[in-house]
Amino acid sequence: MKTVDKILQRIKREGAVSARQLADEMGMTTMGIRQHLQAMEDDGLVDFSDIRVKVGRPTRHWSLTAEGHRRFADSHGDLAVSVIDSVQTLFGDEGLEKVIQQRQEKTLQHYRDMLKDCHNLKAKLETLAYLREKEGYMAELQETDDGFLLIENHCPICQAAKRCPSLCNSEKQIFTTVLGNEYSVTREEHIIQGQRRCTYKVRARE
Repeated sequence: MKTVDKILQRIKREGAVSARQLADEMGMTTMGIRQHLQAMEDDGLVDFSDIRVKVGRPTRHWSLTAEGHRRFADSHGDLAVSVIDSVQTLFGDEGLEKVIQQRQEKTLQHYRDMLKDCHNLKAKLETLAYLREKEGYMAELQETDDGFLLIENHCPICQAAKRCPSLCNSEKQIFTTVLGNEYSVTREEHIIQGQRRCTYKVRARE
């Protein structure tokens, strides 16, 4: 993987980062990383903000621009939007909801099959994160004080979801159903709302 692609992957998964952090992680000089970042800025892929620190000069942190985010796959986004428009035109809102429901049921059955041997919440979420990673969501799982955080750093159906918000609602409903009624699932960050990633807080119901 080229250095530029590594930098894009790092920022996509982890968020804003300094040149020094990138240099340490990639075993390069800070000057070399800065040269790459400058070229990426010229190409419109990254932008920076200077964050004040208690001592010394502000630290420059780099993040992806909209163009940078577009470098990551949106699974045939234009085609998906076109299909959604066609279904809605031919069959109306009710027909579109039936298509989304069918997709939800198919996905739910697949996840249930894959999670059937998982006997606790952590095992279920680890498997779910693995499945979502394979589907292109750049997923990871973090354990918190009161539960877990399922993180999706990318949305491969973003264009379709913007056109049809029911797709996003369907994703959350799938998680809720496959994990069981004893757990609550709350979306805390949402790419469609302009945030860097989607996150789902999962914890036992009181």
